Amino acid sequence: MRPHIAAGLISLRTIDPAELSPGEFSWLVRDEVEARGAKFFILDSLAGYINAMPDEKQLLLQMHELLSYLNRCGVVTFLINPLAGLIGPTQSEIATSYIADAVLLLRFFEADGRIRKAISCLKNRGGGHEDAIRELRIDYGVQIGEPLTEFRGILTGIPSYIGSEQPLLEESGGGVW
Repeated sequence: MRPHIAAGLISLRTIDPAELSPGEFSWLVRDEVEARGAKFFILDSLAGYINAMPDEKQLLLQMHELLSYLNRCGVVTFLINPLAGLIGPTQSEIATSYIADAVLLLRFFEADGRIRKAISCLKNRGGGHEDAIRELRIDYGVQIGEPLTEFRGILTGIPSYIGSEQPLLEESGGGVW
C-alpha cells in the first residue's frame, strides 16, 4: 500500500477519539470527500470510537448522519464492529444494523485442527443476497470457497462436521475476488 499512500491515492489516519469531538471527526471525513474526492471510507473500529466517547449521548445519531452523507456522495463505507467473544457465542455491544445497508459476518471455526474463517451476508438492503456460509481466506488476496454445506453451527461458533472427507479452501482452490 505504500506506493498508493505516497501517491496520495490512500489516506490512512490514526485518530485519537479522546482528542477529537464527534463533530470534528465528521468534518475530517467530509473534508476527505469534498477536498480530496474520497470514494471509500473504513472506520476501524466503531466499538472503539463509541467506547472512547461514553458521555456523547447522540453519537450513533451523528454516525447515522455521517453515513447518510457518505451514501449521498457515493462513498462506499465499511464500519468494522468487532463482536464480543471470538469463539463460541458472540454479541455486538452496539446495535448498528439499522444504519447499515449490508451486514457481513465473519466467524472463526475449527476444522481439522486448524482455525478457519467463514463469511456470510446477513443483510443487504439493496436487494437479494446469497445466504450461503462460505470459507474465507485472506493472505495475498481474498479467496472465497464453496458453501460449507457439510458443517452445522458455524455461526454459533460451535460447529460440527456432518459430511464426508472433502478438502476445504486450500485444497479445493475456491474462487478469487
